[in-house]
Amino acid sequence: MSYPVNVRLLCGNAIVREGLSRILTERDFRVTQYSNIAAIIQQDEVPEDIGPSLLLIDDGTEAMDAETLSLLQKRFPGSYLVLLSDRFDFQIMLKAFRLGALAYIIKEISCDRLVATLQLVAMGERVLPPQLADELQSRPSLTDAMEVERPVDAACLSDRELEILRWLIMGCPNKVISKRMDISEATVKVHVKAVLRKLRVKNRTQAAIWAANHGMRGRVTEVEPELPVSIPHPAQLPAMEMVALRA
Repeated sequence: MSYPVNVRLLCGNAIVREGLSRILTERDFRVTQYSNIAAIIQQDEVPEDIGPSLLLIDDGTEAMDAETLSLLQKRFPGSYLVLLSDRFDFQIMLKAFRLGALAYIIKEISCDRLVATLQLVAMGERVLPPQLADELQSRPSLTDAMEVERPVDAACLSDRELEILRWLIMGCPNKVISKRMDISEATVKVHVKAVLRKLRVKNRTQAAIWAANHGMRGRVTEVEPELPVSIPHPAQLPAMEMVALRA
């Protein structure tokens, strides 16, 4: 028997809160609304969730800090954290993932993609915003950022592993990387595992964030030979292709 996804929606804007609640309720989510953190903390009893649970927080509602999130996670153990934002902010996104968020969602997202994203998070998946690809492409490349060359070299990545890492920055799954590099998916998986091991990170999302912090950027068409039309460029992939899939 499947159960609906429980969503605790923390949003200070009444119109946005009500709109989101209606959208999710119509898609069979079970939504509880809160205008601020105090309203959650002061709740006398917290019913036990049957099924997956999400904490959906508007980043404009409260100061997002470790202490506040720790308090919420103690209040609702086992709930997955999702951050909503009016606009894409790279630093806020990094902060959100470092504090345990599984998704960072920009409000310009369509209803269908919002629902699909929350369903993925409810299964324990991390989801990166599509705006991340544009942000990473605008950052200095490894050759342009001399101050970050030594940390990258210290990871002892091979040329092939660096190539794989650049595709991970774009959020590409193994299937896309395989087609782009003309190698098997099994080979891609081996290289991804090697990259994670050498960077000492747990997953693809952390690897992409590490690379971005060290000045690397994803593959772009301007510096690569033209590829067959049948293979889409990562920046043009739908939002679901941006999911940081397990290696």
